[in-house]
Amino acid sequence: MKICIATDAWTPQVNGVVRTLTETERRLRKMGHEIFLLTPECFATVPCPTYREIRLAWSLWDVDRFLRDFLPDAIHIATEGPIGFSVRAWCIREGFPFTTSFTTRFPEYVRSRFGLPSELLYQGLRWFHSPSSAVMVATASLQEELQERGFANLVRWSRGVDTGLFSPSTSRHPVRTRPVFLYVGRVAVEKNLPAFLDLDLPGTKRVVGSGPDLATLRRNYPAVEFSGTQEGIDLAQAYAEADVFVFPSKTDTFGIVMLEALACGTPVAAYPVAGPRDILRQHVTGVMDLDLRKACLEALSLDRAACRQDALLWSWDRCTLQFLENLRPYRSSKLVHDPVGRM
Repeated sequence: MKICIATDAWTPQVNGVVRTLTETERRLRKMGHEIFLLTPECFATVPCPTYREIRLAWSLWDVDRFLRDFLPDAIHIATEGPIGFSVRAWCIREGFPFTTSFTTRFPEYVRSRFGLPSELLYQGLRWFHSPSSAVMVATASLQEELQERGFANLVRWSRGVDTGLFSPSTSRHPVRTRPVFLYVGRVAVEKNLPAFLDLDLPGTKRVVGSGPDLATLRRNYPAVEFSGTQEGIDLAQAYAEADVFVFPSKTDTFGIVMLEALACGTPVAAYPVAGPRDILRQHVTGVMDLDLRKACLEALSLDRAACRQDALLWSWDRCTLQFLENLRPYRSSKLVHDPVGRM
């Protein structure tokens, strides 16, 4: 099958959306499918306001040409950004069915940054996803929440973890005072990092990642170890060396970083919210509590082998098959090139 995946989130961004799409693309190609990724790399870009590390595509007139040259059998729109809106408009204009993903709680993120009411933004997201043949969501909790908000055509598309790369290690950093409490992810207001950094905890607090709030948090928390972005073996080692992985976010739709920590044998401390509730087993692989300090300290005593065993159940191959089952293929032969670019 020829599959076009349209996304505004792409490398060099490091986040769960990019990780999911790169892993899905890799496995789809191994299965013999032909993939075209319509990403910001295909267009001129400008920095995102308040988050300059993210580049937003503009000058999107070539969307029609890209899609007609590729002649896809199925189109999936992964994000509600400029590329997502342009491909959505093209599909509606041409009568081409498409699927979408709900991966990011933009209403909560915008509210935390600008104070705008989240319900107004949810109205916009309902409008965006309403023509979609299938709106893919990662967890049962998110599916239930979106149903209550009036979203339709919701289907599940779970997540996985590379348990070969992310695995336990017996090595320990010789300098850090133990226990080590670790956060990995974007360093931005929506991640609620001060809820972790303000805690009175023994040992070392470590933050791996970058983002618009990194410089400010470095100044405000000089005792915290900020390691910047890490990937591959270095990232896996960071997880494995930690005693507890701390997930302070209350707005993530999933949290692949929790799976990566568990695969390395590291238990998780989190709030009892969607995401952690869908991944963790309370007092087995993590502790969820409104008192995050209590969760961190109790997680120290959990069995690291149990964490690893649970992570082995999360497969990227199974997730990719879910993705394929959710697609709504269309006969690409109906897309015909003509001088004015119409069907």
